[in-house]
Amino acid sequence: MSTYPGFIAIETGDDDGLPLAIAWSLPDGRVKHTLIQPDDSWIDDDSNVMGQYTIEELESLGVSPLDVIRELENDHFSATLYTNGHGDDEAALTRLFDTYGLDPFVELAPAEALYPDLDDWHRQRSELFNEMGLEPMRPEDEIQVMLSLHQRLSDDS
Repeated sequence: MSTYPGFIAIETGDDDGLPLAIAWSLPDGRVKHTLIQPDDSWIDDDSNVMGQYTIEELESLGVSPLDVIRELENDHFSATLYTNGHGDDEAALTRLFDTYGLDPFVELAPAEALYPDLDDWHRQRSELFNEMGLEPMRPEDEIQVMLSLHQRLSDDS
């Protein structure tokens, strides 16, 4: 059975990198993902939409930021997780932890660092999104593409 590196992707709101949804991979290639309930400190009184979601959707379908942190801790404590290198993953993760006065216990690194001899990781990633018919802005799709690309690159070597 293949072992995969840990990949993470966070969907953020329009302002200040608010974490709205998160996904990460497990060593066996499974993907965990969820919407994130907004903390009260993240919500303006006159706002009822965050990114592509309503606050009601996030509150009813999401899990608390603290539960997200606990689940991530169970899966990846003191690990390096790899991102697509685009977006505000680090800022969103920091905001998630800052809500509770915690320091992040994971380190983020660009996924292309896993493939030092590859010059076109971002191009291959984009092509794989098209091949798989997935959306780059959805964290669970991002993780699926990074896992598939990792598998493809590992099979080629």
